Amino acid sequence: MKEPAVSADPTQVLAFETDCHLFDGCGFPAPGLHSFMFEPLWGDADGNGLYFNKPMLLALLGSIIVVGFFWAAFRKPKMVPGKLQMVAEAGYDFVRRGIVYETIGKKEGDKYVPLAVSLFFFIWMMNIWSIVPVASFPVTSIIAYPAGLAGIVYITWVSLTFKRHGFVGAMKNFTGYDKTLGPVLPLAMGIEFVSNLVVRPFTHAVRLFANMFAGHTLLLLFTIASWYMLNGIGIAYSGISFVMVIVMTAFELFIQAVQAYVFVLLTCTFIQGALAEHH
Repeated sequence: MKEPAVSADPTQVLAFETDCHLFDGCGFPAPGLHSFMFEPLWGDADGNGLYFNKPMLLALLGSIIVVGFFWAAFRKPKMVPGKLQMVAEAGYDFVRRGIVYETIGKKEGDKYVPLAVSLFFFIWMMNIWSIVPVASFPVTSIIAYPAGLAGIVYITWVSLTFKRHGFVGAMKNFTGYDKTLGPVLPLAMGIEFVSNLVVRPFTHAVRLFANMFAGHTLLLLFTIASWYMLNGIGIAYSGISFVMVIVMTAFELFIQAVQAYVFVLLTCTFIQGALAEHH
């Protein structure tokens, strides 16, 4: 029986036999963790030193695309905007009014619009790579990237809380101090402290990572299945699987934007909590 091709190098994406089909006596090459591992494009292949791989390249290209797009749109702004400026203004205004102003308010929120816009379009671009031919991989399905972004938000939120309220006020904010709770106050404060300073940044990162990881796995599953069943009577099943590829791709387009929106919405919610007066 044929087996899926397995690389001796665990950092390499494990390929599947391109001549392996249903009824050929070989097993289905299901996607797994190996589908999210890449050989370095350059650097130490053993992972013991500096290296540069495909997700890093996509993250770099995505950053350049986002910065380049807004630079091209606003480098010579016009009173009557052209098509590019109009699209950029619509995206910027959506984040500013639809997320920042709605969550933080106009007075306090204006200074955080650049952060929110940067996060939204960077995350969206990192997600969109999943359905771009050749790239075909969502950068945010690697936990390090959502964790890094969540870390930036966490540092901003915590430092802003201390700056606005001082040490005592910040601790009250983090622990949800409320003297009316009486005897259960110490327990409630402990739970709130762990929830805010430990669980919150973890869930902020994992929510984005898990959705993109699961979505990419499903796309891989139906894509590989379409090829695997392309044999004999299996062609009928292959057609159904290919339809699912199209459906899942359309669904991923929606989820990619939603996850960028949710990440930034939560970011603004954290900032609003840091700015709010504690009673």
